[in-house]
Amino acid sequence: MARLKVLACQIDVSASNTASDRDRHLDCVAAKIRKRLQNQRHDLVVLPELSSIDYSRASFDRLDLLAEPLEGPSFERFGALAREFGVTIVYGIPRRGADAYHISQVAVDGSGNPIGYFDKLHLAQYGASMEKDYFSRGDHLFVFRHRGITIAPIICYDIRIPELTRTLAIDHGVQLVLHCSAHFRDESFHSWHHFSVCRAVENQIYLLSLNRAGENYGNSIFCTPWIDENNPGLRFPQTAEKFETIEVDAEVIERVRKMYSLLDDRVDDYSAFAPFCAGP
Repeated sequence: MARLKVLACQIDVSASNTASDRDRHLDCVAAKIRKRLQNQRHDLVVLPELSSIDYSRASFDRLDLLAEPLEGPSFERFGALAREFGVTIVYGIPRRGADAYHISQVAVDGSGNPIGYFDKLHLAQYGASMEKDYFSRGDHLFVFRHRGITIAPIICYDIRIPELTRTLAIDHGVQLVLHCSAHFRDESFHSWHHFSVCRAVENQIYLLSLNRAGENYGNSIFCTPWIDENNPGLRFPQTAEKFETIEVDAEVIERVRKMYSLLDDRVDDYSAFAPFCAGP
């Protein structure tokens, strides 16, 4: 059965006022990841949403300076790192498209070549979020296979729309969802884990819900295909930076689906059921 060793990086992201600030931050992150990869082999490295810049209106006001094309400064660093260690890396950038900016997760393979990218489909515009003022939504899904595991990234607010994860799991056979986030500690923060656990269990998949570190962030969670008191998932530190090694095992998915037949017991078309209305 296929297995995957993942380095999940709950990283600090420094404020970026200039391209030079951003590039120094990228160099620092790359150095920290290199240190971990030198000590232990991994198959996949994952970074959170917009891992190259601060999540703030101040940074977003400077997207003309800080946004990147697909093969920009982040690709240069992480592509070289991927090639050095033969590891696939998924990282977040503000992507400069043809006529709009997008919040994107980009993947490069162990040869340092781009695999593809996902643009955030659901833009958050509540609490500390102001994404619709700056970014455009995506228009495609992105699914790839690595070491026999089928993987797809989604981004932050995307977790709250159940149809997306269901489509990835059922229609595209995704076994690991990389939910890359910048969850700020606003009024929506404490419901986030519930969505992550629910998406993992209802689809019987692995789900890495990876936040950035910092006073107003943190608390990433790694969910297995079944969560209970004996299998609570892996919780990251409340605010501190953390580089955590986690494992994905296709055999666990198969075993859970045999024990709990949630997916097999679904009805093909729930809209075919007419509602029964009692009373006048």
